[in-house]
Amino acid sequence: MSEQGQASRRGRLTVYLGAAPGVGKTYAMLSEARRRCERGTDVVIGYVETHGREHTAGMLEGLEVLPRKEVSYRGTTFTEMDTEAVIARAPAVVCVDELAHTNVPGSAREKRAEDVELIRRAGIDVITTVNIQHLESLNDEVERITGVRQRETVPDDVVRTADQIQLVDMSPDALRRRMAHGNIYRADQIDASLTSYFRVGNLTALRELALLWLADRVDDALGDYRRAHRIEHPWPAKERIVVAVTGGAESETLLRRGARLAQRAAGSDLIALHVIAADGIANPDEARIERAQQLVASLGGTFHSVVGEDVPQAVVDYATGANATMIIVGVSRHGRLRRLFTGTTGERIASLAGTIDVHLVTHEQGAGAGRPRWYASPLSPRRQVAGVVLSVVLPLLLTLVLRQFSDPDQLPLDVLLFLAVTVLVALVGGMLPALIAAVGGFLLMNWFFTPPVRRLTISEPTNVVALLVFVAVAIGVARVVDRASRRASDAVRARTEAATLGSLSRSVLTGQDTADAIVARLRETFGQRAASLLSRSPTGWTVVAATGPDAACAPDEGDTRVAVDDDHVIVLCGAPLRATDQRVLEAFAVQTSLVLEYRRLRERDERAAALERAEATSTAILRAVSHDLRTPLATMRTSVDGLVSGSLPPADQAELVAAVESSADQLERLIDNLLDLSRLESGLVHPVPRDLSLEEVLPLAVAGHPAGSVSLEVEETVPLVRTDPGLLERIVANLIGNAVRVSAGAPVRVLAHVLPATVEVLVVDRGPGVPPDQRERMFEPFQRLGDASPGGLGLGLAVARGLAEAIGGSLTAEDTPGGGLTMILAVPRA
Repeated sequence: MSEQGQASRRGRLTVYLGAAPGVGKTYAMLSEARRRCERGTDVVIGYVETHGREHTAGMLEGLEVLPRKEVSYRGTTFTEMDTEAVIARAPAVVCVDELAHTNVPGSAREKRAEDVELIRRAGIDVITTVNIQHLESLNDEVERITGVRQRETVPDDVVRTADQIQLVDMSPDALRRRMAHGNIYRADQIDASLTSYFRVGNLTALRELALLWLADRVDDALGDYRRAHRIEHPWPAKERIVVAVTGGAESETLLRRGARLAQRAAGSDLIALHVIAADGIANPDEARIERAQQLVASLGGTFHSVVGEDVPQAVVDYATGANATMIIVGVSRHGRLRRLFTGTTGERIASLAGTIDVHLVTHEQGAGAGRPRWYASPLSPRRQVAGVVLSVVLPLLLTLVLRQFSDPDQLPLDVLLFLAVTVLVALVGGMLPALIAAVGGFLLMNWFFTPPVRRLTISEPTNVVALLVFVAVAIGVARVVDRASRRASDAVRARTEAATLGSLSRSVLTGQDTADAIVARLRETFGQRAASLLSRSPTGWTVVAATGPDAACAPDEGDTRVAVDDDHVIVLCGAPLRATDQRVLEAFAVQTSLVLEYRRLRERDERAAALERAEATSTAILRAVSHDLRTPLATMRTSVDGLVSGSLPPADQAELVAAVESSADQLERLIDNLLDLSRLESGLVHPVPRDLSLEEVLPLAVAGHPAGSVSLEVEETVPLVRTDPGLLERIVANLIGNAVRVSAGAPVRVLAHVLPATVEVLVVDRGPGVPPDQRERMFEPFQRLGDASPGGLGLGLAVARGLAEAIGGSLTAEDTPGGGLTMILAVPRA
């Protein structure tokens, strides 16, 4: 293949997956490389680790091995695969051992898997190896089995999306024999390995992990093949049992039966499926659904929810897509009459399932048990009472009115009027009052308006039909009105719950909620007298957040409680909640757990950041102590030694004394800066502000500098400032000292600029200045930025800014017109 054609495609990836170390995956990879070479394929070895195994090393004979790249790290030289050399060589196939390997720090890429990805982008096929214990998803399981944490891992998707996976397997006994014969590790490692990692139980468990993981990969490939070839009917590659969960009391029975059937065949999958009505109004028992989810998880299965208008069709469609072999459904809970006219869900699933087996399970809730009472109304008691009263009063009033205009030929009009009364009663009171009105209207029309009157017999057959149609229509209309009322009530409740849960989700995603906000929203949402969030402690329960009078301080003091996690509980005081409200309360509990977790993560991040800053400061201080503090100490020691000798002339002794004094001053400044920095980092600086004039502080800060080196230009009209005088003096003295050091003899000006809220103290120098992109860096500790003056640690400006922030001010830097740097210290006005 030409280089252009090779680069236009993505290289194929072949993975030799080892069930355990030493099963021979590298040997198998090299065998494949030799077979391809014999067929004329251009194959090179990018990286192979033989671990000193004679047979593996022998497989390299006759194969082109590319030189490795050397990488230096901490004074030691390591070798890694030369990825760029592989791409430049552009073979058809390259062999790369140990896909999960982490490259030596300093390499171009962190992981060897990234090198392999780069090679594949160049159009080169890659053959690689990896052990099952190095897959990221199995890391915890492998640690529990072997007791060894694998530090080098590779994401599952890298291996799962390979074009070809070859499992290299060996029985535990055979692998241990290989180990005992010295074919895997050195002789001094054999006994320890056989009694620890290479125990029979460990190897058996690793082997099963490899087989199950690869089985899932093969199953994914089978699904892809079925979708690509549009194969609709299932292929029973392995047992997959779908249990239709309705949310009824029989759900747990069905799940346990499905689990027993799944256990009969190793590797079977248990899938629980709950179909949600497409209109979103149906209201299943959420508590039972949650218990079903927990039961499925404990049985080793998975729980799925789908939305569908036709429940049987949705179940069959999902089972077909999941390549299921069996559907488990419970017998109908409806009565015989309904089953006669509408059929059952199980029968419809069986008729639609095709080649999928349908297992019908009997249960105690079958044959109509557990149905809701037919006359239960969603309306308020007041409306129901009003409906009953109207069902009696309105037909009687209508009868009195119609008797004033009695006409044997107006019976159809009478039927319509009584039907209107029945509809009105249904709208007000629901199903039961409408039935009373329909029956009462039927009797009144029969007695007063149907010939022969004042008798229950009816002479004309058409009148019999009219009255029966009236009763049927009245009952039908009442039923429709009642159902509409139920659906409207369910829709309002669902909309309210959706709005509440949506608000909760937004607040969690934006991180706005706090524990206090949650309990306040709980109290408001559910109309409770008080709400509190409690935390378990060794001495009992403590209140994390509470709102309202008489908030509970212990779980048993409230009327409603829900667990957030093992150590936190939400307690409400007030009217008991309905079952539907309990679901929303549980959503609040989930949000609360997220808020608490966010709080823990923030505290952990803050502690980590503080530790990181402390570590950086400690490291820098150690470097400073090891170098900068030694210099004045060495000068002082040398000078003292010269003075002690007593053989020097007075002029030299005076010079040495001056050197000691200068070094002592330098050492004192360094130690003061280090102590100030340490106090700032630990938050131990506590200013004592008071109102004062700059004339009380600035002359003290200027003192000590040679005459003419500093020009203090502060007018008497400058207003008072609110600050700590000692800290302000330290800041200004520090700034002036830096400015004098860099000004090369030019005088440093100290000015004051009055603003509405602050007074700015300006220290102006004519030194070389600092580039704008480095001005923020110079306020960081141990930043010299080209300052070559002796005895400095780069702490002065860091300490000055820290002290400025401590007194409520700020410290910034600007260019001095004409050259130099101006330090601006803003101090609050009194």
